[in-house]
Amino acid sequence: MRCIHINIRQAVFILLTFLANNIQTADNSIKSFAGETKGNTNISDETKDIGKQSDTVLKCPTNTECKDLPMQCLECDLNETCVYGREISTKCRVRSQVKCQGPNKDLTKKYLCRYCYQTEHWEHSCDLKATCDSVASPRDIYITNCTVNGDVLCLGQRTFNKRVKCSWTRGCRWYTALALSITLGGFGADRFYLGHWQEGIGKLFSFGGLGVWTIIDVILISLHYLGPADGSLYL
Repeated sequence: MRCIHINIRQAVFILLTFLANNIQTADNSIKSFAGETKGNTNISDETKDIGKQSDTVLKCPTNTECKDLPMQCLECDLNETCVYGREISTKCRVRSQVKCQGPNKDLTKKYLCRYCYQTEHWEHSCDLKATCDSVASPRDIYITNCTVNGDVLCLGQRTFNKRVKCSWTRGCRWYTALALSITLGGFGADRFYLGHWQEGIGKLFSFGGLGVWTIIDVILISLHYLGPADGSLYL
């Protein structure tokens, strides 16, 4: 009985040792896999950065003077601790992959201390949408992407989100609509021109509401109260 008891204890000890070794091996494998995954993530981030730089290089002109390159083609030393609104001179260099004419690739640029989203509306261009109502009161507001013009140097991202008022047109001219309303308004020509087809048919068969509807539309168009049916602005 004593020999059997010793053998059982040895067997349990061997089993526990075996399990401990397997757990340690599995833990090492998991850590190794996690390290490889993290490394791949870093590589992926680096690849994204390289991709962004490549896109920037493709947008840079090649047959131009280095001093005339847009700001996104340069690498500039910007100071984010500058005093807001103060004009600052800084050193800029042509990006390594950008090709331009002229031996001098080190430039000096001046800029106002401000972030790109603080630029004036004429210093950036925005993606305008044609799915909003321009004649609503108050006018519709939507969020879109805006990009700073190539000759403007500023802090932060050159593309940013901005809330803009709905302002788009399909080419309808105000004076054309007014002229049609005065001359052919009794036949609904002004309504047809603005895209109000149902009202135009109503005016046509009622001879401009016996003149009353015609006078009302002339007043509404002259005051810009009546506009295109699609919600756009006059050209």
